[in-house]
Amino acid sequence: MMFELLLLNAAILIVLVLIQWAISVKINDVSFIDAFWGAGMGILAVASWLHVGGGPGDLATLIMLMTAAWGFRLGIYLFLRWRREGEDKRYKMILKKDREAGRFAQAALTRVWLMQAVLLFMVSSPAQVGILASGTPAPITPLAWAGFGLWCVGVFFEWVGDWQLTRFKADPANHGKVLDTGLWRYTRHPNYFGDFAAWWGIWIACAAAGWGYAAATVIGPLFLSFTLTKWSGVTLLEKGLDKTKGDKYADYKRRTSAFFPMPPRN
Repeated sequence: MMFELLLLNAAILIVLVLIQWAISVKINDVSFIDAFWGAGMGILAVASWLHVGGGPGDLATLIMLMTAAWGFRLGIYLFLRWRREGEDKRYKMILKKDREAGRFAQAALTRVWLMQAVLLFMVSSPAQVGILASGTPAPITPLAWAGFGLWCVGVFFEWVGDWQLTRFKADPANHGKVLDTGLWRYTRHPNYFGDFAAWWGIWIACAAAGWGYAAATVIGPLFLSFTLTKWSGVTLLEKGLDKTKGDKYADYKRRTSAFFPMPPRN
């Protein structure tokens, strides 16, 4: 039964992706996909919660709320950033040759939307499986509360870090400067660390439904951790910052932990 419900979730995701792909072709910009990354996970969590036969239990509701709060907040934040800043330079670079060759629609579908859909489904698998496995009368166990605690740490770092960065960028006096106060004093990427902690917290809550379910979905937080630290997160972002911020950012890197929050070095 769970497999069929996961297939239903996959079908919902594909429909949403195709609708947004059509919009991206019409406006010639796929950048708003970043907003769907979080919102899509929230949608799949709510869909899973609604699928639970006999009504969802307390554990299913907790996992759904954790995922939805994280996902919809991130989706709104990134959508507003896209509206404010326009097309993302990363996607311009990825699709530049295809756009010049008149293959934008095909490339946007295969290289961006469908690929992101697969990764989105995989990363959010702990939430989906944990919810579907936690029907009535699954209680909230101490292990689930531990996961919730780690999620709270992650949400604090991500939400506050994004808020501090938005305020910093909004002040023209900070143009060309490096944000090194607040949470950014302890880690160069508090928002990425927040994502990391939030999803490992969700995975731990999934483990409260059964370690077999946790083992089957550990690929989700593992891949997200790799993405944030080695692929499109810290590594890719800092390549650009090294070029635009120069010595100021190099000095900041010498003083500040790359990912995990640590006291700044002298």
